[in-house]
Amino acid sequence: MNYQLKLEEIIEENQNNNYIPSLLLHSCCAPCSSYCLEYLSNFFKITIFYYNPNITEKEEYLKRVTEQQRLISELPQKNKIKFIEGNYNPDLFFDISKGLEREPEKGKRCFRCYELRMRETALIAKKNNFDYFATTLTLSPYKNANWVNEIGEKLESELNIKYLYSDFKKKNGYKRSIELSKIYNLYRQDYCGCIYSKQNKTKD
Repeated sequence: MNYQLKLEEIIEENQNNNYIPSLLLHSCCAPCSSYCLEYLSNFFKITIFYYNPNITEKEEYLKRVTEQQRLISELPQKNKIKFIEGNYNPDLFFDISKGLEREPEKGKRCFRCYELRMRETALIAKKNNFDYFATTLTLSPYKNANWVNEIGEKLESELNIKYLYSDFKKKNGYKRSIELSKIYNLYRQDYCGCIYSKQNKTKD
């Protein structure tokens, strides 16, 4: 499936119906959310859901969540962007990572991490009657967009809450996120967040 095309079809359908749907958008970090917000806020009423128990160090977590809130406050927006912070509990990430500590980046551990964060997003979206849920994870070239969308589709079917398909790296989305990071002087981390990705970065 062409996930970018699917997203555009959903946007077009809502525009044809003169409807601006609500979207709970999981964000992994401010830099990745920058392009997603710039693009999607024209068509959706967005609430950012910052939920990242995979970030091992609390100081790093706090630094990233502060940057997320600052970006939202400074970014021009056609439709006002809201913010929700999820519970920060790294033990949840370590629980789903058991037995996969030695997995390489982009391996099975990462799949479970995507699923952990997206499931919570879908549950919150359903509980609060959002029209859609989605994630910024597909912007990064270091993330498996097929996996992310497969998880989203599965959660849509399981929980009866619409998933917004995406491949935000398409149409120079990742490049634009780098430009926006420079414009807003955003902190761009050099590892995903968990202790394992940090160790791999150190080895590199």
